[in-house]
Amino acid sequence: MTADSSLDNLILSFKSGANDYLKKPFNKYELNSRVNTLLTLKDSVTKALNLIDEITIANKQVENLSLNNEKNTKRVEELIEYENLRTEFFANISHELRTPLNVISSTIQLLLSLDKSRNLEDEKIQYYFSIMNQNSLRLLRLINNLIDTTKVEGGYLNLNLCNDDIVYTIEEISQSVAEYIKTHEITLIFDTEVEEKIMAFDEEKIERIILNILSNSIKFTPKNGTIFVNIYDKEEFIEISIRDTGIGIPKDKLDFIFQRFAQVDKSITRQNEGSGIGLALVKSLVEMHGGWISANSEINKGSEFIITLPVKVLSEEEQKNNIISKEVAKSKYEERLYIEFSDIYTK
Repeated sequence: MTADSSLDNLILSFKSGANDYLKKPFNKYELNSRVNTLLTLKDSVTKALNLIDEITIANKQVENLSLNNEKNTKRVEELIEYENLRTEFFANISHELRTPLNVISSTIQLLLSLDKSRNLEDEKIQYYFSIMNQNSLRLLRLINNLIDTTKVEGGYLNLNLCNDDIVYTIEEISQSVAEYIKTHEITLIFDTEVEEKIMAFDEEKIERIILNILSNSIKFTPKNGTIFVNIYDKEEFIEISIRDTGIGIPKDKLDFIFQRFAQVDKSITRQNEGSGIGLALVKSLVEMHGGWISANSEINKGSEFIITLPVKVLSEEEQKNNIISKEVAKSKYEERLYIEFSDIYTK
């Protein structure tokens, strides 16, 4: 309220924070009207500011919902992919179980159809027996892998650790399969940069790891190819490399091959048998030792699997606490060889 009608002073008043002005003399009705207008305007501004705050909060909630929705969508996609893999796995397992059973059944029928006067030493009978034996071992391998995979997931598979020479063990396993590999017209070359390395490991589990990878190398390496087994001493770690000159693995499948149910070649007409749980089990057995496994590959040039194990030595007390003594746990490489290589057929 002012009697000053100077324009400059009015501008200065508004710049200083005035909302309105009324010149003297004034009408009380005009005063009331202007006060009510200002109060209404103030209330509207307050509501508008509150509304902006509410909109900001709502926008954040929408963003959070979008993020949650993306996560949920991704999770659903992962579950669908996992379910598809599981479905393919069980379809594959059905094939893996049915095929050797059919072979065994057919072979028995052939044996029954033979002349009863034939001797068991007859070459044809021995051939049929070998077919049944190989397919029985193939079934045993599949069932062993299924049981052990279930045990690993449930935490029921234990290591029987003993201090031993890992270099000697790997060399013995390699030598035990050398003649077998030669029958497939593939060369096996073993080399090590250290002659002895004493450390704690489960010999039976290491044997399964090495034989499983060698089995894959044999299946996917053509005639006149080479498989290299090398051991490198990394002081606190030991590195075992198994490299072949086979068909290779696509780079986008290198992580996938260690997943459960994984099959790089899912076609019905694939040339090599396999359940898709071997390398997943290998990875679990390596990790149970505190190590890790990785793969490098190039199509038509070959693949390399690198196993890295920590060098740990058990005390005498820790060795005594092992469930199975080294003498009992000692693996018979040849017996395991026939089981692990049972799904490899003559090329």
